[in-house]
Amino acid sequence: MKANGPTAPRPRRDTALRRVGREARPFLRARTGAVLRLAGWSLLEFAQTFLSGYGVARALDDGFLASRPATGLCWLAVAAVAVLPSVLAARGVFGRLADLVEPLRDGLVRRAVSRALGGALGRSGDVSTRSLSQVTHQSEIARDGWAGLVLTLRSFAFTAAGAVTGLLALAPALLLIVLPPLAVGAALFLATLPPMAARQRAYLAADEAYAAHAGELAASVRDIAAAGTAGRTVAESGALAEAQLAASRSLARWSAVRVLALAVCGRFPPLLLLLAAPWLLRNGLTAGALVGALTYLTQALAPAVQALMTMLGTAGGRLVVVLDRFTDAPPPPEDDPPQAVRDSAPPPADGTAHPAVPAPAPSARRAPAPVAELHEVTFAYGPRAQPVLDRLSLTIAPGEHLAVVGPSGSGKSTLAAVLAGVEPPTGGAVRWRGRPVRAADATSVRVLLPQHAYVFSGSLRDNLRYLSPDARDREIADAAEAIGLEPLLSRLGSLDADVVPDRLSQGERQLVALGRAYLAAPPLLILDEATSRLDPAAETRAELACAALPGALVVVAHRLSSARRAGRTLVMDGPRTRCGTPAQLLRSSALYRDLAGLWEPEDADARGGGLVPDAQDAVAVAGRLGTVVTGQDASIGSGDEERGVRSSPPPSPV
Repeated sequence: MKANGPTAPRPRRDTALRRVGREARPFLRARTGAVLRLAGWSLLEFAQTFLSGYGVARALDDGFLASRPATGLCWLAVAAVAVLPSVLAARGVFGRLADLVEPLRDGLVRRAVSRALGGALGRSGDVSTRSLSQVTHQSEIARDGWAGLVLTLRSFAFTAAGAVTGLLALAPALLLIVLPPLAVGAALFLATLPPMAARQRAYLAADEAYAAHAGELAASVRDIAAAGTAGRTVAESGALAEAQLAASRSLARWSAVRVLALAVCGRFPPLLLLLAAPWLLRNGLTAGALVGALTYLTQALAPAVQALMTMLGTAGGRLVVVLDRFTDAPPPPEDDPPQAVRDSAPPPADGTAHPAVPAPAPSARRAPAPVAELHEVTFAYGPRAQPVLDRLSLTIAPGEHLAVVGPSGSGKSTLAAVLAGVEPPTGGAVRWRGRPVRAADATSVRVLLPQHAYVFSGSLRDNLRYLSPDARDREIADAAEAIGLEPLLSRLGSLDADVVPDRLSQGERQLVALGRAYLAAPPLLILDEATSRLDPAAETRAELACAALPGALVVVAHRLSSARRAGRTLVMDGPRTRCGTPAQLLRSSALYRDLAGLWEPEDADARGGGLVPDAQDAVAVAGRLGTVVTGQDASIGSGDEERGVRSSPPPSPV
């Protein structure tokens, strides 16, 4: 049903050209003097253009065709001498150009720096590389593009004014032949500017997206191989490449329309003038005026139009896209600024105090943001598959040590992949430091070590500095001592010794990966059975070293001793979970009690030494149940005894 009364006008779409135009108007109004001085010097170019065609016309009509060669030579001399002031004009124009160009660059740099500082204060120090690119690269593109646009617009305006004035002085009827194709071509060209700017922006966005995706892949090859997501990664890369190809083709199609507009403006006016020459001569146009008009069209007007359209179609479109990136408002912080930021805000310029705000009690002050959060997270490996994680909520505080235990297939590695951002959840949300997970933040937030450690051919130093290229030798030595790499270092001889991965045991590979993670000291370190090939003593040393780092540590455990060292333990049995301290879980979780009985006792652990051989099976004595379990079952418990736990109602979210 239609509402009564007049229909409200539809708001105009806010395009990039309109946004840039809103910013450009006050900028130009503030520099009216510089614009007028630039126009004053350009009047010399107007005079040179006017005299070039008019002098040729007079030289023919009043000189050579009238049998007065001296007069003709004088008019040609006037046209030639008119070129000299244009040289002086070029010097003055470039001197005044800086008054328009440099303030633009300075303003863009100030805006980018202000955006970066505001983002750093309002988003917990998160400053992307966008601001750096704007300060160092995009501002220079804008300055060069703006300088070229000003020069081209100025030249076109005064050249076209001189040519039109000359045509009026020769014969007003000439404008009836010349102006229509110029107007049609200009209108066609102007109509292509908005879609060209949009296609240019889409192409740049597609190019940046593909470059960012390629950079993420280069840094995540190990994670992709560990998670088995190569097929999906190839599909994503193909989709981004197709998007870039489509944007490039669309841009090429509009470029073809621009070429047509150039042809209409630059080629049609002289052709129409030649076709209309018999009619014009029969109606009183002199031969000199006809040649003078052709001089205006071929030597002044056509080159100026072509230069303008080329500039607007290439550098102009790029300039609009770059400037529009500066006009974008910075994204607001998702949460209110921390109290410390508000308290440290400077007083107003007039010296008055800030409005009084009651200070919260110490206990009410905002706690540090969790390093990782899972909110009602669900994950399944297919649309009809049973969920491995079912509405799991989990919070990991900075510096916390969390162990994850459960039988084989209970979703421990899946949880590690979702927590690390390798696998997106089917439902719910994963957040790092209070913000949604972004691939661009992965290398600065978390390190995930899978069971099969990645070691490449190269020196031991390069392997350890893989995540910390700037690490010094002293830091590497401290990491080796903390993790327990001294035996391997002694066997190889030095940090510069070549590492051949096939000659390292699985335990040695895990120690190298642990040393690499220790050097990186990420806010969130996830060990997905990353110590499974170490003996209990080596595992204890490595885990305690990682737990001593300032970041949070999540250990997917294969020995109960790992769970006992953690502050909290998450017990997983598929979608059913329970979390608490070891003492709490012994009272509340039947599965944890069974795992405690089936896991290797501490006295059995203590008998081991060094690294676990690759072919040796761990043997666990089921003290409480009196059962001997070998191989993988020594670390995961028996599935049959857990049926009662699976049938229990799901506990509250962790």
